[in-house]
Amino acid sequence: MSELLNVRGLSAGYGEAVVLNGISLSLEAGQTLALLGRNGTGKTTLINTLAGATRQHAGDISLGGVALHKLPSHERAAAGIGWVPQERNIFKSLSVHENLTAVARPARAGNAAAPWTPERVYELFPRLAERKSNLGTQLSGGEQQMLALGRALVLNPSLLLLDEPCEGLAPIIVQELLRAIRRITREEGLSAIIVEQHPQAILAISDTAAVLDRGTVVYAGTARSLQE
Repeated sequence: MSELLNVRGLSAGYGEAVVLNGISLSLEAGQTLALLGRNGTGKTTLINTLAGATRQHAGDISLGGVALHKLPSHERAAAGIGWVPQERNIFKSLSVHENLTAVARPARAGNAAAPWTPERVYELFPRLAERKSNLGTQLSGGEQQMLALGRALVLNPSLLLLDEPCEGLAPIIVQELLRAIRRITREEGLSAIIVEQHPQAILAISDTAAVLDRGTVVYAGTARSLQE
């Protein structure tokens, strides 16, 4: 495996407020990282910082050898970041199909996996195929989360950022999402960083794990070791 993501000495926050202090971590291509910690420890801030949605005070971020820390969010997406924020941020005035086709990008050079298209998203989430003409406002919370994930996938990213994808959803929807995430990461090899409040579910499908406390990394190692 080769290194995909490298973060070194990262400090970031909102305005002058510093939330992250000296974060360093790395991720190999094809691996999944579970990002854990109590509420308020900086997990969402780290995801948002990787996506370019906070103020970075210090440190370096590179993805596949490309420096990201000076790039705005849209250029990070073009460089290979696929982001599913807590708020989902789907286009609620557009249909399911329009949400997917509006942002779809061709597969990246050298990507051995089959490219993600709207049709593949419908195969992954049959619920969305049934509602492809529905507006975003007509979807349930679980369907909106499926659409948010599908919209990130059709960017054909090299790194997927998932911020609490199962939060507030019914158990049956959670299981459907976890099956989809397992397929995307474990079976198809898409690298991902996943924030989740239910660690056992995510550790089971992750290779590595990092635990944050007060904006710093207090554990970094294998997911199996943390489970044990």
